[in-house]
Amino acid sequence: MGQGPGSTIGQEGHHLNDTATSTNFAAIYSLYNGDLSPYPNFSLPFNFSYSDYDLPLDDEDDVTKTRTFFAAKIVIGVALVGIMLVCGIGNFVFIAALARYKKLRNLTNLLIANLAISDFLVAIVCCPFEMDYYVVQQLSWEHGHVLCASVNYLRTVSLYVSTNALLAIAVDRYLAIVHPLKPRMNYQTASLLIAVVWIISLLVAIPSAYFATETVLFMVKNQKKIFCGQIWPVDQQIYYKSYFLFIFGIEFIGPVVTMTLCYARISRELWFKTVPGFQTEQIRKRLRCRRKTVLVLMCILTLYVLCWAPFYGFTIVRDFFPTVFVKEKHYLTAFYIVECIAMTNSMINTVCFVTVKNNTMKYFKKIMLLRWRSTYHGNKSSIEMDIRTSAMPVTEEVDCIRLT
Repeated sequence: MGQGPGSTIGQEGHHLNDTATSTNFAAIYSLYNGDLSPYPNFSLPFNFSYSDYDLPLDDEDDVTKTRTFFAAKIVIGVALVGIMLVCGIGNFVFIAALARYKKLRNLTNLLIANLAISDFLVAIVCCPFEMDYYVVQQLSWEHGHVLCASVNYLRTVSLYVSTNALLAIAVDRYLAIVHPLKPRMNYQTASLLIAVVWIISLLVAIPSAYFATETVLFMVKNQKKIFCGQIWPVDQQIYYKSYFLFIFGIEFIGPVVTMTLCYARISRELWFKTVPGFQTEQIRKRLRCRRKTVLVLMCILTLYVLCWAPFYGFTIVRDFFPTVFVKEKHYLTAFYIVECIAMTNSMINTVCFVTVKNNTMKYFKKIMLLRWRSTYHGNKSSIEMDIRTSAMPVTEEVDCIRLT
């Protein structure tokens, strides 16, 4: 399985008929003696000699039995469990608090809600299937074509929504700090922006579902594996490369450059610009809060780059310079680890935005307390409890991490 367009070109099909016509190729790596019976015209997309791929088929060739894959399986398993727990619970708490308390529904929290919803869906829908695919079945998909396409599509949409939401937050901070006198977005504009973010993400990710399929493989003699991922026709490889470069530009390079420029301009405004007039303690406190907020946001951007740059870099080398990996036995395992590191960025977003910024655990505890009181104190009407609860101050930020 692969996230986004990054698992769509493959170079390995072993012991294939030399007279086959080049019409299809699959995103399969280090999988020997590929049985591509559904694709009788499968052949290599580039002009390599088949002798480059002819490796002996014995027990040592099963990459799922090596120590490298065992170590990778542990790393992947821990990462997926972490994503399910942190993103599942953390984002559920945030969504529940946002739904319960109207005063939490400010502009920035609406943007953060996009991150929360997309990461929550991946944590509860995609990660359990990926745990089964990577760890339990050891690179074999057992859930059918529909779920294969759906999981790939949902993960891709989540990535694009998260990226675009981070970009929207950076632009919103830029406008609020660098141009404070200009009117900010109203809720109608913000709602429209959120709708555009989702629509664009849903449309751009369509190829990840359209080209997703299952393929029966034999990694070693008599060991059947079912590959789940994208398969593009070989005569359309130019379209794949164009699509990948398009995604790389608008969903990584473009957002990263824009966010970097926004935070650089914000940093200049907060650290290197002299504030005219007398500064009261309230003004100094507000400045400290804004500086701390920007530092957190710049750390989030840095970690986003550190998590996703290896994934995109690995994919570019693999798909545009395939000879680099052609004889490397464990690079399939390495790719899945890189992909898993990229996915853990959702945990960073959850911890930084949901837990730290909003103190949502505090509000979630109050929700639970409200339910407990309504259960054990029937003399209190629900209306009275709602008034008491909704009167809580929602601007309380003990750690000064504020985005509003």
